[in-house]
Amino acid sequence: MAVFSKPLSSHRLTSASAKAIVNDLTRLYLQHRTRISRAVYLTLFVALINRIRNAIAEQKAASLRRASKSADKTTAGEGEATGKKKVELNREFFKNLLRLLKICIPGWKSKEFRLLIGHSVFLVLRTMISLYVAELDGRLVSALVRGKGREFLLGLVWWMAVAVPATFTNSMLSYHQCKLSLQYRTRLTNYIHSKYLSQMTFYTLSALDDRIANADQLITVDVSKFSNSLAELYSNLAKPVLDIIIYNYSLSRSVGGEGLFFMSLLVQISANVMRALTPPFGKYVADEARLEGEFRFQHSRLIDWSEEVALYAGHEAEKDTLDKGYFTLIKHVNRILRRRFYHGVMEDFVIKYFWGALGLLLCSVPVFFKVPGTGGMTMGDRTESFVTNRRMLLMSSDAFGRVMFSYKEITELAGYTSRVSTLLDVIDDIQAGHFEKKLVSSADIEENASVLRGRGIVTEGADIEFIDVPIVSPNGDVLVRALSFSVKPGDHLLIVGPNGCGKSSLFRILGGLWPVYGGKVRKPPFEDIFYIPQRPYLSRGTLRQQIIYPDSLHDMHSKSITDNDILSILETLNLESLIDRPGGFDAEAQWEDVLSGGLQQRVAMARLFYHKPRYAILDECTSSVTLEVERVMYEEAKRLGITLMTVSHRRSLWKYHTRILQFDGQGGFYFGGLDAERRAILEDEKEDIDLQLRAVPDIEQRIKELEASR
Repeated sequence: MAVFSKPLSSHRLTSASAKAIVNDLTRLYLQHRTRISRAVYLTLFVALINRIRNAIAEQKAASLRRASKSADKTTAGEGEATGKKKVELNREFFKNLLRLLKICIPGWKSKEFRLLIGHSVFLVLRTMISLYVAELDGRLVSALVRGKGREFLLGLVWWMAVAVPATFTNSMLSYHQCKLSLQYRTRLTNYIHSKYLSQMTFYTLSALDDRIANADQLITVDVSKFSNSLAELYSNLAKPVLDIIIYNYSLSRSVGGEGLFFMSLLVQISANVMRALTPPFGKYVADEARLEGEFRFQHSRLIDWSEEVALYAGHEAEKDTLDKGYFTLIKHVNRILRRRFYHGVMEDFVIKYFWGALGLLLCSVPVFFKVPGTGGMTMGDRTESFVTNRRMLLMSSDAFGRVMFSYKEITELAGYTSRVSTLLDVIDDIQAGHFEKKLVSSADIEENASVLRGRGIVTEGADIEFIDVPIVSPNGDVLVRALSFSVKPGDHLLIVGPNGCGKSSLFRILGGLWPVYGGKVRKPPFEDIFYIPQRPYLSRGTLRQQIIYPDSLHDMHSKSITDNDILSILETLNLESLIDRPGGFDAEAQWEDVLSGGLQQRVAMARLFYHKPRYAILDECTSSVTLEVERVMYEEAKRLGITLMTVSHRRSLWKYHTRILQFDGQGGFYFGGLDAERRAILEDEKEDIDLQLRAVPDIEQRIKELEASR
């Protein structure tokens, strides 16, 4: 036994000396506690100042890099870069987020601000309840250790009593979060709708600009995700921050601020390592949303062109395109899942276990070492203190973990913020007259670009006049460099020319859809020009709404127009049978499916007769009706005093016009008077000559045969 007692005594001696060293260090620390605390706080302050300075320097460097890159971009390049903008937590993100916040929360008197205040009150209440529960846990365990049954039962009653406000508070937090998300989305959607549906932005966004390919997804999906992310982030960030402050303050009073400081230092170091190893989830989310939009756009495009694809038997090619888009999306989603898996393993280990071990070490200091203020504590008091501190530490660790998790949520919010802000930026650019579109013209791109950079003069007047106005196609090709013509009331104009010569672009300028790139344009106000395409637009609603569109029922009554007046218009066009449907004028249907092409064109003409504008643009709008119906349409329009501008190659329409604007498809045009009878004679003669010219090869061949047979 003597042989084994020596190492045991040595071990006890070593343990006693270690405790003595710790006690000496503790005594030394207590003697110089004020100086050491000042030095620590000064070091923290210097480190904070240095970190802020480095962050500002990084922002300046990033701004300089962006400025140097933007200086080298072309117009097309800028549009492409905008669509693939890198998502970062930088000054631009906070600027965009602040802009969206001002839209979502317009003022301190708004409903959203009141909801936010109520949500904040319940967040504070939930933290205070958690703090009380931590103290109650300590008292319950202490009562068990000391064998105090009465105190234990009383504590259990209080435990059940505190459950009532705790559950109510949790439910109110969920309710306020959902309401905030809904209100944010409502505010943002209303704001975007007001801009998107003004100044023809919904048209020019897709026709004149390449930066936004799927505005529908941005408005419906991304706005919803942004609102949810913003509401969730406030709950998931505000409460953990509040928990950290309150719990750490309570812990510092129990175990000392110095131990808490060193633990926080280790936590901060490990958190920085985790942040450095965190993948760019914001960029991943933005890329996923972009790929989702492209995949949806491919399906939407297939629906729009389904008839043409079916006639070409192109279903296999379209299937390959859709499959490629889907598998590209799935490949990216799987990549995100793998990154989330590895990142989640790292986060769980560090947050739940490594930080938990540090916390247990911190809570054990008052138990194993003599710390000032704990000299007279009994075993039950130490147990109560340990359990309470451990509970607060675990909740503080959990709160810090949620703050770390919120970094990932912030990066996802940055992705949604970037996409929604890009939509608003592009809308603002378009409404300011700035467009970005790739030029794919076969002509000189530089020469076309110089035309596109120009702007003409638009004035209002009683007639229509173009003076040296360039006509530009949607892809930036200049079709006519200087178009000049004029139309006065009563000068019915026929416009002819091959496809792609500029007829549609001319109408877009008259309708205010297209910018004027040069020259001078004088035209009546928008409400005095009415456009009827070959395939008319039929809105969702009643039969009456199809006739009065875009007027509402209130607008119709304010014009002193009754259903009998509309019935008279329908009788003129032989459409009174539509009233026989169940519901009459109030009947609702998918009118584009119910009505044939000819009936749709007659409904469009009824719409024209209802509005009675000064000018009407008729774009092949009688292609599906009989000559008799066509005659009724044009004669009634002229009787109502409507000046007609018609695009059509039907000879039957010539007699209803007095002027002609003819494009040759090579950049030239002719504008002058139209003599329908003389033009018909000349056209017949031209057709006869064409027939004779086509017969020339046969005649020459016959002559050769006759000469050879001599």
